[in-house]
Amino acid sequence: MAHLSPMTELPTHAVTNQAPAFEGVNLWSSDAALRDATEREGGAWAADRLQAFGARVGSAEVIEWGFEANRERPQLLTFDRYGQRIDEVRYHPSYHALMTLAVEAGMHSVAWTAERGGHVAHAAFEYLMAQAEPGVCCPLSMTYAVVPALRHQPELAQEWEPKLTAQTYDPRSCPSEQKSGVTMGMAMTEKQGGSDVRANTTLAHPLGDGGPGASYELVGHKWFCSAPMSDAFLTLAQAPGGLSCFLVPRWRPDKTRNPFFIQRLKDKLGDHANASSEIEYAGTFARMVGEEGRGVRTIIEMVQHTRLDCIVSPAAMMRQAVANACWHTAHRSAFGKVLIEQPLMRAVLADLVLESEAATALAMRIARSFDDSAGQDPEPARLLARLATPVTKYWLNKRLPELVYEAMECHGGAGFIEESVMPRLFRQSPLNSIWEGSGNVICLDVLRAMGREPACVEALVGEIRAGVGGDRRFDAFVETLADRLTKPIAQGDARRVCELLGLALQGSLLVRHGPSFVADAFCAGRLGDEGRCYGTLPAGVDLDALIERGRPQDRA
Repeated sequence: MAHLSPMTELPTHAVTNQAPAFEGVNLWSSDAALRDATEREGGAWAADRLQAFGARVGSAEVIEWGFEANRERPQLLTFDRYGQRIDEVRYHPSYHALMTLAVEAGMHSVAWTAERGGHVAHAAFEYLMAQAEPGVCCPLSMTYAVVPALRHQPELAQEWEPKLTAQTYDPRSCPSEQKSGVTMGMAMTEKQGGSDVRANTTLAHPLGDGGPGASYELVGHKWFCSAPMSDAFLTLAQAPGGLSCFLVPRWRPDKTRNPFFIQRLKDKLGDHANASSEIEYAGTFARMVGEEGRGVRTIIEMVQHTRLDCIVSPAAMMRQAVANACWHTAHRSAFGKVLIEQPLMRAVLADLVLESEAATALAMRIARSFDDSAGQDPEPARLLARLATPVTKYWLNKRLPELVYEAMECHGGAGFIEESVMPRLFRQSPLNSIWEGSGNVICLDVLRAMGREPACVEALVGEIRAGVGGDRRFDAFVETLADRLTKPIAQGDARRVCELLGLALQGSLLVRHGPSFVADAFCAGRLGDEGRCYGTLPAGVDLDALIERGRPQDRA
C-alpha cells in the first residue's frame, strides 16, 4: 500500500512535535534481548530466517494488515443465499494475508520440521508475529500444538501431520483431501463446566465397535471454539468408556459438510481479528484419538504446547508495548526536553525494559525445555517443562496488563486513541491469562504437578540454583524460597508461590546470562521490598544502559 506524505502546514497551524509512525523497523534486529535469548537457547541457526521475518512484520504494510483485520471483524454466514446451511466465517483479506505470511514462514511447523532447536525457533517466530497481530496466532498455535496429541493415534497423525506442517495456507472451505495445507482448532469447554471438562455432557456414539481410531457421531455443544474455520478440531466427548478425545473434521469422509453448527460468534473484549464461537454437534462425524476414557490425558498434550504459546505471546506484547513507548518518547518533547530524557520518564521506561527482557529470557528458556524433552536425555527437561510451563504462564500474564497500561500512559492521550496500537494491546493483554487455564486453574495445576511428581520440584529448583553465586540478593531470595518449598503449600498460598517461582526463574537466567546492568537491576528492583509500580527502581540502577538496550534501534 502506498503511503503519501501528510500535510504538515495547515491553514491554522503547523503540525510539529509528533512522533513518526512506528513502522519500517526490523523487529528482530532491533531487539537485542530476543536475539540473545534465541541464540542462547539453541535457535541461532534460524537467525537469517528470523531477520527476514522481522523486517516483514515490522513493515508498514503488515502493520496496516493488523489494523484492518481488527477493524473488519469476522462475520458469520450461517446460510448461503439459497437457504442451505454452510456455517462459515468470512474474514477480511488482511487476516488471510497475515495467516499466509506466518504459515509460509513456517511459524506453525518449524518445531516439527527442524533438525534442532525447533521449538525455540517457533517461539521466536511467534514472538515477532504477535507484534503484527496476536489474533492470528490462535489458529497457528493450535495447528502447531495438535501434532503431539495426534501422535497418540498413529494412523491419524500419518494422515494429517504432513498437511499440518506444510508451509501452504489454504483458507477455502472444502475437504482436506483437496488441500495441501490445513489448520487445526480445539473445542473443549461447555456451558456447565468451563475449565472443569469432566463435567462435559457431549456424547459420542460409536458407529461400529468403537475404540481408538474408530468412527463416532457426537451430540452436544461447546461453549468456546476458537478459529471455527479450521479444517479439523480436537474435542472432548463422553464415550461409553468415559471422557475421550476426538478429531472432528469440517467435512465428512464422503465429502459432505459435517454437522458442525456455529450458533454465534463471541463478542469479545479483544482478539477482534480472530473468531471464537459457540457450536453444536448434531450427529457430527468424529474419530477417537488415543485410548477411550483417557481424553484429558490425550488432549493435554495439545494444551501443554498451547501453553508455551501463552507464554511467548505475553512476552511479545510486552516487547511491543515497550518498543512503542520508547519510540514515542524518543520523538516527542515536553517541558523543554525530549520525553525520553526526562528523569521520571527514564525511570518508567527503564523499568518496563527490564520487565520485558526478563519475560523474553524466561519464555525462550521454556521453549528450549520443549526441545530438550525430545532430545537424547528427555526426562530432566520434561520434568522442568511440566512445572515451569504453568508457573511461567501464570507469572508473565499477570505482569502484562499493568505493563501495557504504563506503556500507554507514556504516550499520553495519544495512546488512548484507537488509531494507536495501544488500545488493541491493552484489550488483548488479559487473553492469554484466561485461555488454556485462568490464573487459579494454573495454580491448581502447579500444586497438582508438585504433589504427583516431586521430581518436578527438584528439576525446577535445580534450574533456579544454577544462578546461585552470581548475586548475593538472588542467593538470599533462593534460600528463602527453597525453605518455603520444603513445607506443604496450602491452596490459598499457591498464587504467591507461583509468583516467587517465576521471579526466581527470571533472576537465575538474568544473573547467569544477562548483561550485568540488567541482572543488577532485576535483583535490586524485583527481589526485595521496593516499590511495586513501574518507575520505582532503586538508586544505583543503570537506567541509561537499560533504556539503550531496550530502544528499538535497527541493528541489522
